[in-house]
Amino acid sequence: MSDNVPLATRWLGMLSAQGIRAWMGTQNYRSYLYDPAVDPRFGTEQPRIYLFWHEYILVPLSLRGHCDIVMLLSRHRDAEVLARVAHHMGFGCVRGSTTRGATAALLELTRCGKKSHLAITPDGPQGPRRQMAMGAIFLASQSGMPIVPMGFGMDRPKRMRSWDRFAMPRPFARIRCVVGPPTYIPSNLSRDDLEVARLRVQAKMNDLTQEAEDWAASGAERQGGNAERRRVRQTVSSLPVELQPRIEVARESRRSA
Repeated sequence: MSDNVPLATRWLGMLSAQGIRAWMGTQNYRSYLYDPAVDPRFGTEQPRIYLFWHEYILVPLSLRGHCDIVMLLSRHRDAEVLARVAHHMGFGCVRGSTTRGATAALLELTRCGKKSHLAITPDGPQGPRRQMAMGAIFLASQSGMPIVPMGFGMDRPKRMRSWDRFAMPRPFARIRCVVGPPTYIPSNLSRDDLEVARLRVQAKMNDLTQEAEDWAASGAERQGGNAERRRVRQTVSSLPVELQPRIEVARESRRSA
């Protein structure tokens, strides 16, 4: 992370991260994963690209810090505080978007994706809301990394007057996360085939988001749903016993790569 930013911005990022931790720590989280193996907290031999809509970025920031995830954030000046927040909450950052620094960002994401998971809000930084840009599809096709689409929902959130209708949960609200199975995008696709893949993933993200929003609104229990807690640093010894050898092998292979 660059230190070439004003001291006030650094302090604002740190204080904002503390405020988000406190606020989001009051929430009631539950998640449902169609394939539990894609959860980044269990480590992986194959890094993945996690996709979710920009309006719900507070949820993954709160739940999956310190999971070796690099997040794509805009180069716009107003995203500098968010980059600082992500850093303090345990995420790496690559700066760029479809309008500024796209080529450099894709190259850096490809490099980071060899050893880390990636997280992208494919409708950011300026929308249209819940409409996916092509960048993540192209990155998945070129890198061979699977896409994991995610949907989030909150119980009666406060909506901001922004392009994405940014969602701010009320205290002690229900937050629900629905994570789809991994999707691989073949390499060497034509432009038309890439567009077909984009529309398919976009539709899946919207379906998962609607599923999570309905779950949050209903307050119902769901078979297979798991309680979630805000992430802290986690050692291998604190993970399930059956996963520990697999994670150690993955970490050793990454160190030697």
